[in-house]
Amino acid sequence: MRIDILQGDITTRSVDAIVNAANSALLGGGGVDGAIHRAAGPDLLEACRELRRTQLPAGLPVGAAVATPGFRLPAQWVIHTVGPNRHAGQTDPALLASCFRESLVVAGGLGARSVAFPAISAGIYGWDARQVAKVAFDAVESFASLPAAGGAAAGALEFVEFVLFSEDTTAVFRSVFGD
Repeated sequence: MRIDILQGDITTRSVDAIVNAANSALLGGGGVDGAIHRAAGPDLLEACRELRRTQLPAGLPVGAAVATPGFRLPAQWVIHTVGPNRHAGQTDPALLASCFRESLVVAGGLGARSVAFPAISAGIYGWDARQVAKVAFDAVESFASLPAAGGAAAGALEFVEFVLFSEDTTAVFRSVFGD
């Protein structure tokens, strides 16, 4: 599986799926979440409301992932995941790893060959970008090494990119990836 790191706007990426660092309400917000909702258009909000009405009445749990269409985005799908909030006491790296792992499982289930991730929880949720990068790379490597029989979803995924908004976070991800 190929992995790339780049600075840019995740909403412009021509990949099969982009990952949204969502809040549990799935109704939009700030940062990456707000940017994705604005770029995808109002149909994304309606799809998220439908998920809340039908499958997720209590919201999306931390570490879980769910997909919607991408609507006006170049990506066919948006995979929503809720990262742990350090400021709220959610400091277990396993919760953060679950965001990446579950997003990859959802992407594989959709038949996605390419997926773009932001730095989940490294913004307003207070996680150190270096720790996020290490957890993210470990999750991707673990997913890529799943045996074909037990991890058929991993077989379709060929390309993962980390699309990071700031120059500083991009530099941190590149330094960790190079370690």
